[in-house]
Amino acid sequence: MTSCERVSGGLLGAITGDALGVPVEFKDRAVLQEDPVKGMRGYGTHNQPSGTWSDDSSLLLCGTESLLECGYDLHDMGRRFVAWFEGGLWRPYGQVFDIGGTTSVAISNLATGEPPEECGGNNDRDNGNGSLMRILPVALFTSGRKIDEQVDLICRASCLTHAHRRCQLACAFYGLMVRALFKGVSPKTSYEYALKSITPFMDLGSFPDERPNFASLLSGNLAEKSEEEIFSSGYVVDTLTAAIWCLLKTGSFEDCLLKAVNLGGDTDTTTSVTGGLAGVCYGVNTIPIEWVEALARHEKITALCALFAEKVVAETGV
Repeated sequence: MTSCERVSGGLLGAITGDALGVPVEFKDRAVLQEDPVKGMRGYGTHNQPSGTWSDDSSLLLCGTESLLECGYDLHDMGRRFVAWFEGGLWRPYGQVFDIGGTTSVAISNLATGEPPEECGGNNDRDNGNGSLMRILPVALFTSGRKIDEQVDLICRASCLTHAHRRCQLACAFYGLMVRALFKGVSPKTSYEYALKSITPFMDLGSFPDERPNFASLLSGNLAEKSEEEIFSSGYVVDTLTAAIWCLLKTGSFEDCLLKAVNLGGDTDTTTSVTGGLAGVCYGVNTIPIEWVEALARHEKITALCALFAEKVVAETGV
């Protein structure tokens, strides 16, 4: 598998996961156990056609395009977020049908010209998964940097919409998982690598008082948790934990995403975050072609992913 296939796989995996989850967002796990998702569905929760992706993918694509054209430039990335919300950039069908409150407020702040890293919410109630869902391209783009630099760049990118240290830590941990998976490391070893690599940041006080909030993830035995111990809400810790758990409990891209979406709850984001990991792990060629071809604007997305993959390989040397 080439590095380009891993990068494209991550981005397309995230967008595919988002589209799988949109029709069943907010459904209870028990309901999906009775009628599990087995492939792309249409309509449902948001009454959208099959293959429709949400704000998760829109912001991920805005970030991808920004990194491709301008490098790491948070001002440009923020402008593209505003262009999505106000002008239609990277929308599947022209309308915004799903956006979190914290993200909405942050984009309004970006629109007024506030410094990008000061726009995100920083209160306990601002710990949704809205920055985690779009952080993958930043993680891939910075994966060739030293670990402390990568963590810093990821945390700063989180702050455009979610500035609380808990969200930053979640994005940093996800980025370290991506860093290892991008180099061909197994899911289990990638998880162990992320645990080891994040420890100095925790111990040096970069994330004060956050260790208890990530207890399940930081335990080191996440794969041993039962499904009943995994939550799939919009809380950033739940989303990160569920995504890594799904990757550890399965052995293929398709199985991983179907496990994620059938957890219920915040299905679009949980499955998108999971799809990013699984796509980097297994590569773009493992994504069911019927899922990719069902995506709204799939040809334009695929082309962007290919260009970004080339940019990342050139940037990282991986």
